[in-house]
Amino acid sequence: MLTIRLLRIGKKHQPSYKIVVTDRRRAPAGGRFVEEIGSYDPKSKQRNINKERAQYWVSVGAQPSDTVHNMLVTDKILNEPKRKIYFVKPEPKAEPKEAKKETPIAVAEEVKTEEIATEEATPETTAEIPDA
Repeated sequence: MLTIRLLRIGKKHQPSYKIVVTDRRRAPAGGRFVEEIGSYDPKSKQRNINKERAQYWVSVGAQPSDTVHNMLVTDKILNEPKRKIYFVKPEPKAEPKEAKKETPIAVAEEVKTEEIATEEATPETTAEIPDA
């Protein structure tokens, strides 16, 4: 299945994109795309799209990505509503807790702290107040 998507070109901090037709299963990097039908410069908001070729590929069945679809709608190549694009941050994966290796010393310290806590909570001697 073919798709129309963006291929990033350009240096760091100077993005520029080619609008290409490529197979959906493979990335267009390395020049492995079917046809280049335009370009887009996000800094200057300038885009050049070959309208006839874009209409041809859409009529053949190529599916544009959400961003390219919105560009084609803005340039009046497609007569459809724009698609909403949501940028959702992925949830951080919960790291598995490591099993605590219990050494005899650590177990003994836990037992001592429990004994101290119970002694403080229940005093053994009760003081009687003499009646005056």
